[in-house]
Amino acid sequence: MGGEMTRVIVETAGVSPGDRVLDIACGAGEPAISIAEKLAGTGELVGIDLSPASVEIARERAAQRKLTNVVFQQCDAHALPFATDSFDLITSRLGVMFFSDLPRALGEMRRVLKPGGRATLVAWGPLEQQPYFETTIGTVLRLFPDIALPESGRMIFTFGRKGVLARALRDAGFSQAEEQFSIVPWTWPGSPEEVWEYFQQVAVPFAGLFQSIPEAGRPQVDREVLGAIRKYYDGSEIKFTAAINLTVAVK
Repeated sequence: MGGEMTRVIVETAGVSPGDRVLDIACGAGEPAISIAEKLAGTGELVGIDLSPASVEIARERAAQRKLTNVVFQQCDAHALPFATDSFDLITSRLGVMFFSDLPRALGEMRRVLKPGGRATLVAWGPLEQQPYFETTIGTVLRLFPDIALPESGRMIFTFGRKGVLARALRDAGFSQAEEQFSIVPWTWPGSPEEVWEYFQQVAVPFAGLFQSIPEAGRPQVDREVLGAIRKYYDGSEIKFTAAINLTVAVK
């Protein structure tokens, strides 16, 4: 689903041969692997994530592609184990929303960037512009208005408000920070049943919401959610879109 989002962040980052790039919250390897491929054997891509399991998957994927200019390691974005002024570029796809201490993490990003270096970040846009979340989370909230959206779920959309991320970056010392809100494809190559099952398995920030659904209400939730998702289904793919905040900051 995130293929188009990856393309956008890689193109916007403006990777050049020989660049040293840090991808923060790399997950299972994107956009790190795409950036390493774009470097074409030059420079270095360092991908970091807090999850050792995700880092191991990223390593395996890079090895399958025989990439020699990429390194993945487990570490915390709030305490980057890298020298000051050591990266030309930083990228992060859907990671910045999860920083528990935003000023500290952004300060660390700025510290390890070279003077004039750029950070290219993608965060979710507004919740109400996200069919992926509106058909799932939105349906549950409409059926059970007494159930509150968990704080962990609300924070995902923190930077859906214009100016919030740019202001935080400037407060962290970046000389420039500009946001661009846009809509990109977010396509699931399968059935409504598959994407709903997948969502419930991976949407950890919304686990509390799912646990609050009365057992007797679960069949109705499944019916209503699947009905909402089918509006985007063409028989082979579910053609959601994603609203994103693409922000570029300069040290």
